[in-house]
Amino acid sequence: MRENENIYMQRLQSQRCYLYGPFVDTILMLRPFMKSPARFSAVFVLLFLLFGAFVCTRLLNSPILVDTSAEEPIITTRTSRKHPREIPLNCTAYDLTRTCPSNYPTATSQPEQDSDRPLPPTCPEYFRWIHEDLRPWAHTGITRDMVQRAKRTANFKLVIVNGKAYVEKYQKSFQTRDVFTMWGILQLLRRYPGQVPDLELMFDCVDWPVISSNDYSGPNATAPPPLFRYCGDDNSLDIVFPDWSFWGWAEINIKPWEVLLKDLEDGNKRKRWIDRAPYAYWKGNPSVAATRQDLLKCNVSDQQDWNARVYAQDWLRESSEGYKQSDLASQCVDRYKIYIEGSAWSVSDKYILACDSVTLIVKPRYYDFFTRSLMPVHHYWPIKDDDKCRSIKFAVDWGNSHKQKAQAIGKAASKLIQEELKMDYVYDYMFHLLNEYAKLLQFKPTIPRKAIELCSEAMACQAQGTEKKFMMESMVKGPAVSNPCTMPPPYGPASLFAVLRRNANSIKQVETWEKKYWEIQSKQS
Repeated sequence: MRENENIYMQRLQSQRCYLYGPFVDTILMLRPFMKSPARFSAVFVLLFLLFGAFVCTRLLNSPILVDTSAEEPIITTRTSRKHPREIPLNCTAYDLTRTCPSNYPTATSQPEQDSDRPLPPTCPEYFRWIHEDLRPWAHTGITRDMVQRAKRTANFKLVIVNGKAYVEKYQKSFQTRDVFTMWGILQLLRRYPGQVPDLELMFDCVDWPVISSNDYSGPNATAPPPLFRYCGDDNSLDIVFPDWSFWGWAEINIKPWEVLLKDLEDGNKRKRWIDRAPYAYWKGNPSVAATRQDLLKCNVSDQQDWNARVYAQDWLRESSEGYKQSDLASQCVDRYKIYIEGSAWSVSDKYILACDSVTLIVKPRYYDFFTRSLMPVHHYWPIKDDDKCRSIKFAVDWGNSHKQKAQAIGKAASKLIQEELKMDYVYDYMFHLLNEYAKLLQFKPTIPRKAIELCSEAMACQAQGTEKKFMMESMVKGPAVSNPCTMPPPYGPASLFAVLRRNANSIKQVETWEKKYWEIQSKQS
C-alpha cells in the first residue's frame, strides 16, 4: 500500500498542469493525514467530490475551447469572445490521400443569434451595379441551357453544392488567372461557410467581353448566356467579377491586395503631395494596345514638354533583376498618375487610384466591378483619348495652379480605395453577386461528372514558389465575425439617369475649361 501511494504521489507531482495543479497541491498538503488505509479512503472520497466541483468551475473559466463540430476535435486558444474558429490548412493529410478534407465547415452559426456581433454596414455604392449586371435575366431567370451556351469561350465551370466547390476545366487561361480566381472563390467559402448558395456558372478569364448586347435585343431575341469575367463595356452583357490580382499576380510579383493596400498606404506617407514631382507619371507595357503606343508620344522631348513622364515597362528585364524597379508602393512620388487601358481594362486602376496623386484617366471603354462608382473631377480627372498630350498638359497645369483642389481629388480617390475596396468589401461583392445570381437559377445545380472537388489544400499544398507564397498570404484564416454588408437598393430609372448625367456633365465641364485654356495659349504664342 505504501509503495502504491508513493507511486501515485510521484505521478501527481509530475503531471501538474493548469487544470489539475491546485488539486494536486491539495492532495500533497493532506498527505500526512493518509496514514492508514481507512483514512486514505475517506480523504480520497472527500477529494473526489471536491475535484468534481473544482473541474466544473475551472472549465467554465478556462480559455481552452474544444471544438466538437469537426470529425476530430481541434483545440484552439480563445483570444477574444468574437474570434472565429480558425480553419487549418492540412497539407499532411492531403499529401497522403489527395482528397479534400471531409470536415471542412459548410455551415456557420447564425450571427443574429449573437447580440454582441457588430451590425454589418451598408455596402458601398458600386454594389448597386450588381442589379444592373443581372437585369438581362430578371424576368426570364437562368436555365441550364443558358449556362451551357456560355461554355463556348469559358475557361472553367464553377459549381457550388452544399458549401463545397467543384470545377470543370475547359481550357487553360493566360498565366495563372484561372488559378487565383478559383483560389479567391475558395477563400470566399472559408469566410462565409454555408452561406453561399448552390449554383453553376461559366467563367471566362480573357480580358475583353464577348456577350454582345446587340445579339440579344429586339422583340424576338433570346435571353443571353450568363458569362462571368473581369470587365465589361456599354455594348456587352458579361457579368463583372473581381479579378485574379486581388489574390496576387505571381508572374510579375504583384502582392495580394490586402498586403499591397497596406504598402500603398505606407508609401503615400513617404512624400507629401506638394513635395512630389509636378508631372504626370505612367509606366507600363505599351505593346498591348495602340492607345498606349500613342501615349508614348506625350513624353518630354527637346521640342516639347507635355508635363508627362512616360516609361515603357520591360517585364522580362524586371524579372531577371528581381523586380527592383516595379515596386508599386515606391511609385507614389508624382502629383499626377496616368491610367490608360491595355487590350481591355487594366488591373492597374486600383494601384494608381490608391496613391493620393491625381489620377488622370484616359477616356476608358471598359469598366470593372468598382470603377462605375468613380466620379469625374471628384475621384479623377478625365483625359481625351484622341488628344492625349494636350489634354494631359492642361490637366497638370490646372492642378499645379489649383493645388488644394487637386489634392482633394487625389485624397478622395485614395480614400475610396482604402475604405471601400478593402478585401472585406471585395469578398462581400462576390458574396452578394453570387447570391443574387443563384436566385435567378431555374434548375437545381448538380456536380458534373468530369468536375473535381476544389479546396484550399488541393491548390496551396501543391503550389510552389511565388504562387504558394501569395496563396498563404491571401488565405482566409476562418469565418468572418459578422454578416456581409447590407446591399443598397437597385437604381431606379431616374436615379441611374441622374448618375450618368452628372458624370457626363462633369466631363463636359472639363472639356470646356480645356478648350478655353488652349485658346488662351494660342493667342499668347
